[in-house]
Amino acid sequence: MSTSSRRVLLLIGSLPGLLFVLATIYMLGMEHLEHDPRTFSESFAWASETLSSTGYGHDSHWEHPAMVALATTVQFLGMSVAFLVFPLLVMPYFEQRFEGRLPRTAPRLRDYILIYRWSPAVESLLDELERAKVPTLLFEEEEAVARRLRDRGLPVVYGVLEDDDFDPQLLLRARAIVANGSDPANGSMVLVARQLGYEGDIVALVDEPLHRRPMMLQGATAVYTPGHVQAAALAGLAHGRATSRLIGIQHLGGKLETGELRVHRDSVLVGQTVAAADIRRRTGATVVGQWQGGEFSARVPGSAVLEAGAILMAVGSTGALQRLGELVKPLSVQGPFLVLGYGAVGRKVVQFLQDAGETTVVIDRVAAEGVDVVGDALDPVVLRSAGLYEARAAILAVADDSTNLFTTAIVRDLVPEIPIIARVAHVDHVERFHRAGADFALSLGQVAGEILAAKLLGDDWISLEARLKLVHVDSAGLAGHKLSESRVGAKTGCSVVAVTRADEVIVDFSEDFVPKAGDRVYLCGSEDDITRYYDAFPGARAAG
Repeated sequence: MSTSSRRVLLLIGSLPGLLFVLATIYMLGMEHLEHDPRTFSESFAWASETLSSTGYGHDSHWEHPAMVALATTVQFLGMSVAFLVFPLLVMPYFEQRFEGRLPRTAPRLRDYILIYRWSPAVESLLDELERAKVPTLLFEEEEAVARRLRDRGLPVVYGVLEDDDFDPQLLLRARAIVANGSDPANGSMVLVARQLGYEGDIVALVDEPLHRRPMMLQGATAVYTPGHVQAAALAGLAHGRATSRLIGIQHLGGKLETGELRVHRDSVLVGQTVAAADIRRRTGATVVGQWQGGEFSARVPGSAVLEAGAILMAVGSTGALQRLGELVKPLSVQGPFLVLGYGAVGRKVVQFLQDAGETTVVIDRVAAEGVDVVGDALDPVVLRSAGLYEARAAILAVADDSTNLFTTAIVRDLVPEIPIIARVAHVDHVERFHRAGADFALSLGQVAGEILAAKLLGDDWISLEARLKLVHVDSAGLAGHKLSESRVGAKTGCSVVAVTRADEVIVDFSEDFVPKAGDRVYLCGSEDDITRYYDAFPGARAAG
């Protein structure tokens, strides 16, 4: 029984007793103080009328002060019932009764991926699964969260794993389970699922790396620590790449990289159109997207003018991206990395950087071992005392997006050209960080989403950004023709960024390159661009 139902029943049960007491007191008072006796039924009617503020019948005047005090007290008690008890007890009951009920049992849907507990860590995964047309179902134990999810149009089942009315079919019908609660709750979920006979994959996200082995022993198929993966990614983006603003991950056995590069105001590219800059011929890199004014564009037409401060997303070999980095004006490699925030992620970032032989300076509000400057990272005086002007890059590792976002703006204002790498909790906040001046903003949801999508979907397309995909296709329609003749970009919006031929990976080529039959072609583009490619070049899906 819900809390609101119990409260209403308590009110209904106590009301007759209260009326009985008031009627008895009134009957005795009228007999002994007013010397005008009333029957119990008349006294009960007076108590009901007064308490409900509907009137007093024929009793509306009293002589004795005690009776006047009694009538006044019951009047105010009735007003409190009307204005306090009713809204606090009765209204919530009716709201709950008439509010849409949350489903508590497994739907008829089968072969879905069940996500136990919602958090920002699974936001990107939900998007990936929707794009892959894989049905999902959220199992949420907190009613308020479940209602918000339902209001967003997400399929959700509300319940508590350990309740007697828990529907085991919720687990047994799933093709895979993602445990995204607290570490103990995830352990319970894994254990319950295995005890019920569930044989599918169970992927658990844990906060503490030491819990990975116990979780595996309880039956999890795979266990990940997205917070630490995010820290490693932040450190990797900074280490060795701050000089040329290169940040990205390696693909195709290290032959192909993705990177984001902020165009320096003194760069030779500023003011040129993409076509006039001829970046691919000059560097071998392909520009596949651009952040400008906080907005990301998955298409960069040849007529687009390159502006100072724009962040180019490029794909190419290591050498190609280094050459592009030289064009956008690389910065000095001198100075330590300034890490703002020394929580779980901040500690791991520092550990990874120091293991790589880098020097760090840590700012945190709380004094602790490893904190170099104690103070508020929002205070310019604290930032200056920590050596912001001499820092090689600023890594914002505070857990709160609002704090990190405002710190980004402050740091960018104080030192316009310092590389800023920011930790983000919510995926949909990434654009705000770019708008505030961050060179790279990495969300927990992006990290967890890519890990989980690769594990659950066997996804052979790689996320470069929330709107871009790197996919491989068959060379149908391209074989035997120069890329310039095929006009892939004009027809579809996609860019050909790599070709594998037998055991060879080709990433540096011009528009005169001719793919051959049997080649595997790697494309970069948005979901819509890739769909247009499949329409324009039938047979390309054969390899995908």
